[in-house]
Amino acid sequence: MYIDSHAHIYNEQFNDNRSEIVEKAVMAGVGKIYMPNVNIESIDAMLEAEHKHPGVCIPMMGLHPCDVTKNFEKDLYIIEDWLSKRPFAAIGEMGLDFYWDKSFKEQQIEAFRIQVALAKKYKLPVILHTRNANREAIDLIAELKDESLTGIFHCFSGTVEEAKEMIDLNFLLGIGGVVTFKNGGLDKVLPEIDLKHLVLETDCPYLAPVPYRGKVNQPAYLPLIAEKLASVLDIDQEVVREVTSKNAVGIFR
Repeated sequence: MYIDSHAHIYNEQFNDNRSEIVEKAVMAGVGKIYMPNVNIESIDAMLEAEHKHPGVCIPMMGLHPCDVTKNFEKDLYIIEDWLSKRPFAAIGEMGLDFYWDKSFKEQQIEAFRIQVALAKKYKLPVILHTRNANREAIDLIAELKDESLTGIFHCFSGTVEEAKEMIDLNFLLGIGGVVTFKNGGLDKVLPEIDLKHLVLETDCPYLAPVPYRGKVNQPAYLPLIAEKLASVLDIDQEVVREVTSKNAVGIFR
């Protein structure tokens, strides 16, 4: 089966047809959909998706950097309370985002440190969002690294050098719809990276692959990402499915 390592299937855009979207994913060969949390308000919807689709929709727990504000510590107390009550697949979606607004840059960095500490405490991988912040995130992970810390640099779009630094830190790279974009740039980077370091993701409802670019993304489109990745790496699509799924199982344990 394919594994979608990052999908916001609980997003309100799927409120009218979520069950249908999950069923289409399963029919397309996507057996597991890992759901990154983004803020305190998204938790109930995420857990409801898990309840309705057990074994397929699997939740994580974390605070997205774009949802880090001056009151972020209160939010992280709630997140840790959830982590103490039941199992989650990972700490995420966490990280750094310096694209839209740097007003809470220091708070984002502190939230990053706290969530890495939670990952170590609960022995979970971290799922990193690093928009316009690859360098800062790599440096923070290198500083906080121990033998247990691992995870995924979600929506990877960096250089070959950055990719190798991330891999050396025992992290995987999340490859999504951007790989299908004409000017996405990944076609020049990924041939330098071994498939054993990659996982597939849709990041739905965002970043739909070609030919659905600009429309609402969904996990059923994951095989299109695998097909393009296979073309870029000049290997069979079934090899992409098998290896990336094995990688995802390994990282989420």
